[in-house]
Amino acid sequence: MIISEKDLSAVLKSKHHSPHSVLGMHTITVKGNKCLVVRAYLDDAKSCEVVDYLGQPEKRYVLDRLSEDGFFEGLIPDREEPFAYRLRKESFAGGVSQFHDPYCFLPSLSNEDLYLFNEGNDYRAYLKLGAHCRTYGDVTGYSFAVWAPSAKRVSVVGDFNRWDGRYHVMRALGASGVWEIFIPGIFEGTKYKFEILTQEGHLVLKTDPYATAFESPPNNASIIKHVDSYDWQDAEWIENRARKDWQKEPVSVYEVHINSWKRVVEDGFRPYSYRELATELVAYVKDMGFTHVEFMPLAEHPFTGSWGYQVTGFFAPTHRYGSPEDFQFLVDTLHRNGIGVIMDWVPGHFPLDSFALAHFDGSHLYEHADPRQGFHQDWGTYIFNYGRHEVSCFLIANALSWIDRYHIDGLRVDAVASMLYLDYSRKDGEWIPNKFGGNENLDAIEFLRKTNRLVHELYPGVMTIAEESTAFGGVTKPVSENGLGFDFKWNMGWMHDTLEYFQKDPIHRKWHHNNLTFGMVYQYSENFIQVFSHDEVVHGKQSMIHKMAAGSMSDKASNLRALYALMWIWPGKNTLFMGSEFGQSNEWQYDASLQWELLQYLDHSGVQHLVRDLNGIYTSSPSLYTMDADGQGFSWVNLNDSEASILSFLRKGKADTDLWLAVGHYTPVVRSSYRVGVPRAGFWKEVINTDSKFYGGQGHGNFGGLYAEEVPCDGHPFSLELTIPPTSTLVFKYEG
Repeated sequence: MIISEKDLSAVLKSKHHSPHSVLGMHTITVKGNKCLVVRAYLDDAKSCEVVDYLGQPEKRYVLDRLSEDGFFEGLIPDREEPFAYRLRKESFAGGVSQFHDPYCFLPSLSNEDLYLFNEGNDYRAYLKLGAHCRTYGDVTGYSFAVWAPSAKRVSVVGDFNRWDGRYHVMRALGASGVWEIFIPGIFEGTKYKFEILTQEGHLVLKTDPYATAFESPPNNASIIKHVDSYDWQDAEWIENRARKDWQKEPVSVYEVHINSWKRVVEDGFRPYSYRELATELVAYVKDMGFTHVEFMPLAEHPFTGSWGYQVTGFFAPTHRYGSPEDFQFLVDTLHRNGIGVIMDWVPGHFPLDSFALAHFDGSHLYEHADPRQGFHQDWGTYIFNYGRHEVSCFLIANALSWIDRYHIDGLRVDAVASMLYLDYSRKDGEWIPNKFGGNENLDAIEFLRKTNRLVHELYPGVMTIAEESTAFGGVTKPVSENGLGFDFKWNMGWMHDTLEYFQKDPIHRKWHHNNLTFGMVYQYSENFIQVFSHDEVVHGKQSMIHKMAAGSMSDKASNLRALYALMWIWPGKNTLFMGSEFGQSNEWQYDASLQWELLQYLDHSGVQHLVRDLNGIYTSSPSLYTMDADGQGFSWVNLNDSEASILSFLRKGKADTDLWLAVGHYTPVVRSSYRVGVPRAGFWKEVINTDSKFYGGQGHGNFGGLYAEEVPCDGHPFSLELTIPPTSTLVFKYEG
């Protein structure tokens, strides 16, 4: 026996830190002569031989069985240099098989790879960690790599080894905390996990943090899946995207939850698949004139009721609607139809599920150990430790992987406020100040800056959007100016103010006029997206149409139409949650279809017609989007007529004659001969009237437009004498 008792014991107990240094083929010196020793652990083998299958003729070398557990060792005295070989085993049942030894291959990761990963600067870590198909000479298989620095031992287990952690024990790559092994002869579709022996001696089974596919619940194994072989047809879109400055482009976003957008009634009421959406959703979004689709989180998650916001498979599109290739097909189809794709990205927290990231190697690896830093009280989840280089590297690589592998055009970053503040939703004594004594999460801030900088440097034209509800400064300022580097920020303040206003009985609105005007005080402090999202139509908040002031359904529809027209003409981009575009009556339900049947009623189809027309006017009129971030593109005409609940303002392009007038009136009475000042004489065309009968209104209006009269009003030399319909928003375009 050549092997030491210590090494033999460690291998037999599956506790060897570097099994590759013992198992496999090695050159040694015996009695002054160089020779080879081969060792293998095969607990079900009656006998084992080394086969030089490339030799002429083929040669075999018998290994000795050193233990009842199946540890084999043998010398090859007439060879000095390692050679390509297979192991040939005969089982106790009489079966014979040949296979390549996983312990004869060099590591798949270089020292530079490990250095960059530990430093937090390997932004393509998803191409190295996880499971990847590789070929060594004539041998094809998969390399596996996982970060688990506190583990005593890590094994790859799966169907190929009967989920037995004594096989395929990985080697620790120095002090990097990364474990690695190449397993020949396994194929795409193989299920696997990592079996980890913790310092406390506990065995835990963990899914691969970098896996590209997973089993469906209640199972959760990782699945080997290629995601880099799709034949993309969107090169023209990607090329054009790189030249876009989205602050000066139209952005009208349709927010979608795939599980509940539309369902197949004749097939058990199941949700549409990715490929079905490539027909149905694409056609609908294109018809409605939205420029982008925003998908609620699509990364793998175990509980459908989390809506995707509690992720366990950060690198895998959820299996619920098809394969990764099916999702790529959906994105590709959207692009070929001129529609961008934004995805909700969730780097703020992760769930406690024992099979995933939580306590990954027996230690608090991805999360903070102290619950005052690492536990999210609102959602019962763990908070990422952004100060740990490898965790930051994991998340940044995740963001880039969605853009790289799936051609995503934008990331709407969820719950940014909870990331920025150490005392978010915490009482005194429940949080730990930063090194300066403040409440800012400095590590999270640096992580967000780094992510935004890399996204914009590596993928020009890809936008990042912050769901951030506080007054944190510089969210959309460039990183070079000490900002966070986002392209846009959801305008939560405008959303809350306008909804509060439109929920008021019209008789009381004059006392709340500032709800509609206050937003302009901070409008140009950030690059904003106005938004009515899924969060506003759940948990007893009511649907958008039922948020409107009490009254008949027609009254509510007129309020909703007036609100939407105000939203579209207001400076900034737009996001609207699905179903809201036709005034769905019910609150959103994640496990049910939208109420498409309501479109038979004008109160609902009229809202849809209006949204379609608003998108058409918006996307075809540069003055309504190129000046969004420039205060010169907006001026009040009259913001003080609270008594009549009327406000009016101008949207302006770069040319003096590029003018739009918006007049909002939010009481249910007709106001005749109402004069509104304008800066120029000539014809002002009425392009939107939310009281149009086509939209379900009463039909009051101004016969398609008016000529301005030389009657000074509102500080302007000319004015329009308008008939202002009840509860409406009017939009006029200056035509001269």
